[in-house]
Formats: sequence, C-alpha cells, structure tokens
Amino acid sequence: MVYIILAAGKGETLHPFTIQHSKTSYRLDPGTTILRRTVDSIRSRDSDAEIVVVAGHSSEMVKSEMEGENIKFVRNPFYAITNSIASLWFARSYLERDNVTIIHGDAVYDDYITDRYITQPTDRPYILVDSSPTDSSHYNVVMEGENVLVMSKKLETFSARYACVTKLDAVSARLVKKQVDTMIENSRYDQYFEDSLVQMIMFDGFELKYEDIAGHEWSEVNSVDDLLN
Repeated sequence: MVYIILAAGKGETLHPFTIQHSKTSYRLDPGTTILRRTVDSIRSRDSDAEIVVVAGHSSEMVKSEMEGENIKFVRNPFYAITNSIASLWFARSYLERDNVTIIHGDAVYDDYITDRYITQPTDRPYILVDSSPTDSSHYNVVMEGENVLVMSKKLETFSARYACVTKLDAVSARLVKKQVDTMIENSRYDQYFEDSLVQMIMFDGFELKYEDIAGHEWSEVNSVDDLLN
C-alpha cells in the first residue's frame, strides 16, 4: 500500500517550537520524532509499504532526519500560502495506486489503530473519527447511518472529530485525484484536502464511510499544550 504523510505545514500554532522545525520533527523522546514514530509503526506492520512524505516548512531537515529510510519525498514549495489540498496535489500521482492511506504528519496513534486500520487494505473509502467529547475548534464530522454527511471546522453541531486518517481504495483514490485537480485548477489551494471529499459527497453522490476509534489512544499535535500533555 501507499501511505501519503502530509507534513508541509508551517506549524504556527506550535510557535516557538516550530520556528525552525517542522511539527513532525518534534521529539516524543530523545530518539523518536513524530514522523519517525509514524514511519516505524507502518514499516513494522507493512514491510512493502510505499511511504510518501509531502514536506514544505524545514523540508531539508525533515528529509535529512529520515535519510536511508526508503521514503519518497515530495515538496510543496508553496506551503506558506497553501493548505493541505495543495500538498496532496503535489503527490497526486500516488493517488493512482490500488490502496492509499492519507495521514496528517502531526498525528500519532496507538498500536491498535495502526494494526486495525492504518496498515490494513480497504475496499471502500472511509475516514477515522473519534466520537469522544470534542469541541468546535477541531475539524469535525456529521454522520448519518454508515455515511459521512459533511466535515468542516465550522460546524456548531457534529457527531465526531475527524481523526486525521483517510483510507481510499483504487476507485475512490482516482476520484479524489480528479476532484483535487479540479479544485486546484479553480484556485482553491487554500482548502484542506478533506474539503475535496465534502465536495464529492455533496455534488457527486460520493459515499464516504467512517470507523469510530473512540476509546483508543491517538493525538493530533495542534498546540503547545498538546506537546506538554
């Protein structure tokens, strides 16, 4: 399978830690960064994993950190003025694979989530969500039955928090590639890549499923408090 790790952002919410470093370079312990933990966790379960890291801020440092790890690097040179949809667009050729997992580079997951979802092939498109209590500052999700209805950071009422992983089979990966291309062509490079999924749901009848990981450990490093906790 191919794993696209989106790690291009400036990480402004983590200043001053990220003035000269990517969020993914934050050390969880003396020998392990967020990115290395993610890569090692995937490799230990999928020895044939094709891992693609989209870097931007401090890209050379990120690349140097993972030297010799058989990782493919893609650079988003416009990371300072774009959002994750542009990062995915630079890696769009990898959306032509049979199974694609897209992961936020600043998120970490326990072994159960990696075993059960991240490194398992899928025959349907789905996202991971966490229905534990959350707040409106996150990228949240409204579900109905087995399907996702909408995702956004501007929802006042929602069912769960998006847990920063999207799983795509061969058909849906190519549909996402087409939608991302369309949005970039229309200068929507300031959007989250997940917004392309919402567009497909709302206007193309796209059925996006979900898996709830409530009760299992994971964290998205979005603030200095997240690091300290």
